[in-house]
Amino acid sequence: MAKDCVPELLARATEELEAEFRELPPSGEPLSLAGMEWVLEAVAHRLRDNYPYFHPLYAGQMLKPPHPLARAAYALAMKINPNNHALDGGRASSAMEVEAVKEIAGMFGWNEFLGHLTSSGTIANLEALWMAGQMAPGRRIVGSEQAHYTHQRISGVLKLEFASIEVDERGRMSLEALEDELRKGDVGTVVATLGTTAMGAVDALDEILKLKERYGFRVHVDAAYGGYFGLIAEALEEPARRAYAVIGQADSIVIDPHKHGLQPYGCGCVLFRDPAVGQLYKHDSPATYFTSKELHLGQISLECSRAGAAAVALWATQKLLPLVPGGALAQGLAKGRRAAVELDRRVRGDARFDGLAAGGPELDIAVWALRAATPEEASERAQKVFDACALRGLHLALVQLPRSLFRIGFGPRDSMEKGSGDMTCLRSVLMKPEHEAWMGEIWERLSAACGEVVGT
Repeated sequence: MAKDCVPELLARATEELEAEFRELPPSGEPLSLAGMEWVLEAVAHRLRDNYPYFHPLYAGQMLKPPHPLARAAYALAMKINPNNHALDGGRASSAMEVEAVKEIAGMFGWNEFLGHLTSSGTIANLEALWMAGQMAPGRRIVGSEQAHYTHQRISGVLKLEFASIEVDERGRMSLEALEDELRKGDVGTVVATLGTTAMGAVDALDEILKLKERYGFRVHVDAAYGGYFGLIAEALEEPARRAYAVIGQADSIVIDPHKHGLQPYGCGCVLFRDPAVGQLYKHDSPATYFTSKELHLGQISLECSRAGAAAVALWATQKLLPLVPGGALAQGLAKGRRAAVELDRRVRGDARFDGLAAGGPELDIAVWALRAATPEEASERAQKVFDACALRGLHLALVQLPRSLFRIGFGPRDSMEKGSGDMTCLRSVLMKPEHEAWMGEIWERLSAACGEVVGT
């Protein structure tokens, strides 16, 4: 692991922070270090029981290391431990949250909006669907079969009916199937996913918005994973570019800075295009909102206590890496996407693997199957290759996907059932900029593992 200079920077910044409060009289007892050293050593040893999420050879799930500045700013804020539920608990961090969220909304072309950070993308989507239920009571919510499973779960919590819409050959919501549901006249909200977490599919938001003009419904965009890719829209395929071009026409958007925004967990964000929806959050707390007549973040949020340190880390990171096309953060996204495209290219050129039938990655997720005589054998081989890669220090992920998404065939006896059922496949989220430079090493280890399992 490379030398980490962040502790030195953090120590100097901590001294500066302490100097800001030097007028306060001393309080408390001197800090005792007795026992702390061995406990921290024990923590370090316990943390070894993890995959190396920070390293380019971890190419599995959506686990992107926070930027060193984000880690330092978060730790610095923990010296005060602010709570962004109310200005009384986090004056500076609340102001920093407002500023940081405004910059995120600016990515989507929004100047007037209502939004705030949340503790996760799940909570952000909960708030968006709760608002959907308030705005269209008694009406159904629909999303694609590849939409995140939390939408159906959240709808159940909110006592709202949810329906899954089948997907096309790219894993995008089928527009024909969506319109079939819309004709029933009881759909209040359509969840469009810009970047499904299984395969990175981008729903045709531009076409969904055209259907909105005909049928009248709210559009919620779940861009928790894929939201930042609007910064490199020119590097995406045309259908995805069209979707990102109109994201600002959605009624609500969710994005997770703790994914591509280089933040520690948990830092989600929910945005509403119409600021007037804030009236539906309205409540009072006689013991909380008393030091300022300004809007408290807790008054536009379903959550109460939230880590102000998350807002401080986000604010600091966005000052260093502005959310602009061509900037350093955007360049990092482009590198990850190029890595996924390159991995997909190599997969398609190898007779042992099978790529998606309709084309390669839309964002930075690559998925592929193992060729075999039966779907069961293909699934078994995927598991074995996954395990063999891990023994070589390369960590991928597994995913269950419909067999219909792949070119692979399993002979005449399977033809009657072709397209039905799921199959275990390999999946790689190449979200670290370093993945592009490490592609040769990743492929060498993957190929060797596959050779051990199925032969060369």
